[in-house]
Amino acid sequence: MEFAKPFYLYIAIILVPLVFLFLRWAERRRRATIARIGSPVLVERISQSVNRRGRRWQTGLWIVGLVMILVALARPQWGTETQEVKQQGIEVMVALDVSNSMLAQDIKPDRLTRAKLEISELMDQLGGDEIGLVLFSGASFIQFPLTNDYATARSFLDNARPSVISKQGTNIGDAIRTALTGFDFDRSSQKVIVLITDGEDHEADTVAMAQQAADQGVLLYTIGFGSPDGEPIPEYDAQGQVTGYKTDQQGQVVLSKLDEATLQQIADIGHGRYFRAATDGSELPALVSELNTLQKGELSTQVESWHIERFQLFLGLGLIALLAAEFIPDRVWRKRSDKRAAMGSHWLLAKKPE
Repeated sequence: MEFAKPFYLYIAIILVPLVFLFLRWAERRRRATIARIGSPVLVERISQSVNRRGRRWQTGLWIVGLVMILVALARPQWGTETQEVKQQGIEVMVALDVSNSMLAQDIKPDRLTRAKLEISELMDQLGGDEIGLVLFSGASFIQFPLTNDYATARSFLDNARPSVISKQGTNIGDAIRTALTGFDFDRSSQKVIVLITDGEDHEADTVAMAQQAADQGVLLYTIGFGSPDGEPIPEYDAQGQVTGYKTDQQGQVVLSKLDEATLQQIADIGHGRYFRAATDGSELPALVSELNTLQKGELSTQVESWHIERFQLFLGLGLIALLAAEFIPDRVWRKRSDKRAAMGSHWLLAKKPE
């Protein structure tokens, strides 16, 4: 036997003896009050009808009822039940651009920080769907595989920064290729890649990889972070302070511009939709709305087991004990003796009118 809330057992250990002592004290106080009447004959006549045995039973039933109710509150459990639970949902691989250009601050506090916050908010609204994360710049890798353990996923998401990939640049095609390896194509659930980037692609195979994903039934959604007008890329020192801005070989400040045309093309090929990141984050509800319309398949099957609650038995016994105590009479009324009955009858006949 196990108890879900053993705290109430400790209460019972303390409370039950106190209640018992209180009832004993109350009984002695009652006897002392009767004894103060003074007349032994009167005391005997008053006490003659007292149901002393019934009072002992009543006290015992009160104690038993209290114990049973406290045990019920402790929620005793024994035995187990098992149930097969099937999880339904879609598979979402998020490909997050962690190149230096994502440090541009045209979206506050910067593109990468906002993108990470948006991914975290997306987890809050997935409702059991599985999510995985690919980090990419000039190369790519799976930061965490498909999972519905969002708390653990967030801890990995926090570590996404440009320094995790030594090869700089933006290779969207490679990110799509890596994301495809994270899916389980034996499952019927809809597969989705959400590409989060500023769209500045430095490689040539992006369109081909987008087409390959579409051929495999994977939907491609893109979210563009940044400004088409361009924003300088800040450089930081070891203390995280901005020391200047990235420049090209001619010493000109490099502007990172949002390439919406490329992201729109990827979304069109992948039968998805392109969203531009807004200052109010309105693109996220629109994306979630799209995802909620997709086909959900069986993601996993788990066998869950739990202990069976047995508090009902103890609660019932406690209530029965308390109810039974109330039916025990405080006094026992005995029949009059035959002589007293005869005298009573004679008196009644004498009073009968002629």
